[in-house]
Amino acid sequence: MKEVITILTNLNKTIAVMESCTGGAICNSITDIEGASNVFNYGAVTYSNNAKIKMGVRKEIIDKYTVYSNETANEMSKTISLFTNSHYGVGVTGKLNRIDKNNLYGEDNIVYISIYDRDNNKFYNKEVKVLEDCRSQNKQLVIDVIVNELLKIIK
Repeated sequence: MKEVITILTNLNKTIAVMESCTGGAICNSITDIEGASNVFNYGAVTYSNNAKIKMGVRKEIIDKYTVYSNETANEMSKTISLFTNSHYGVGVTGKLNRIDKNNLYGEDNIVYISIYDRDNNKFYNKEVKVLEDCRSQNKQLVIDVIVNELLKIIK
C-alpha cells in the first residue's frame, strides 16, 4: 500500500473506499501509511445493505443483481468516488467463508472488488476466492489484490 500512497501523492490524486466484508481492513491498511492523509479522502464500512443504500448505492442494483455482485461493487466504488470527489473509488463486497442469513444467495467464498477511475469513467473488476479459515488472512488477500490492481491502474 505504501507504493500506492506514494504514487497517488506524486500524481496529486485521491482515493476513497466503501468496503463491506473487509470491515475496515482496507481503510486501515491505507491509514497505516505515513502521509496517507494527503490522498485518502474517506472510508466507509457499509456492512449491511441498508448502510450501502444510505451511502448512495441504489437499492434497485442490490435487488436486481444481489449485494454479492460486480454490479453492487461498481455502485460502491463509483458512489464513494463521487461522494468524496476522489479520483479513485474502491468498492468491496462479498462473503468471507460464511453464510449470510440476511442474503442467502451467492457463493460463500467470493469477494467482488471494483476500482472506479473517475477521470476516465472506467471500472476495473476482480473476483477473489477467499479460502482461508482465518478471516484476517482472507482480508489480507483482498487487500493484496487491490494493491496490485491499483498499481496497474495508476502507474
